[in-house]
Amino acid sequence: MIDIMRRRLFALILAPLALVPLSGCGYSLAGRGSALPTHIKTIGVPLFTNATSVFDVEQALTSRVRLEFIGRGRYKVVSEGSGTDAVLKGDITGISIRPTAFDSNQQASRYEITVVVKVEFRDVVNDKVLYENPAQTFKEEYEVTTSQSASPDPQAFLGQNSNALERLSVDFAKTVVSAVLEAF
Repeated sequence: MIDIMRRRLFALILAPLALVPLSGCGYSLAGRGSALPTHIKTIGVPLFTNATSVFDVEQALTSRVRLEFIGRGRYKVVSEGSGTDAVLKGDITGISIRPTAFDSNQQASRYEITVVVKVEFRDVVNDKVLYENPAQTFKEEYEVTTSQSASPDPQAFLGQNSNALERLSVDFAKTVVSAVLEAF
C-alpha cells in the first residue's frame, strides 16, 4: 500500500516537471508571428500596378496592405521601394465578379468577387525573393441590398458599393501580409 502511495506521489511530482521543456514550444498568437530575417526593419510597399479596368482598386489594396504591415507593429513601412530592407510589389492582373445567389425576382442578391494579384516580397539587402505568388487569388462574397444597383461589371459594382471594396481590401491585406510574414 505504501509502495502505491509513493508511486502516485512520485508521478504527481514528475508530471509537472516533464511539462517544463514544452513550455517554450513556440506557440504564439495566430497572425502575429514572423518568419522574416531579423535584419528587415523597413518594408517598402510601392503602389501596386493595375492591369484591370477597375479604377483606383490599386490605391485601396496598396493602402490596406501598408496598414496591415503597420498594424503588426514590428516594421517601419514606407511607400517607396528604395532605401528599404525589403519590398513588397503587387501587380493586379484580374478582377471578376459573378452572381452566386438570386432573389425571388431572379435578380442577383449576392456576388463573388475574385481578385488576382502577382505578389513578390524581396529581401533587398540579400537580393533574395522571400515570398512570391504569381497568381495570389482572393475570393469573397458580398451581399447586395435592395437599395443597391447590382452590376456584373467589376468597375460599376465596386464603384457603387464602396463598402465591398473596403471589405475586399481589408481581407486581401490580411491574407497577403499573413502569407508574407508567416511564410505560408
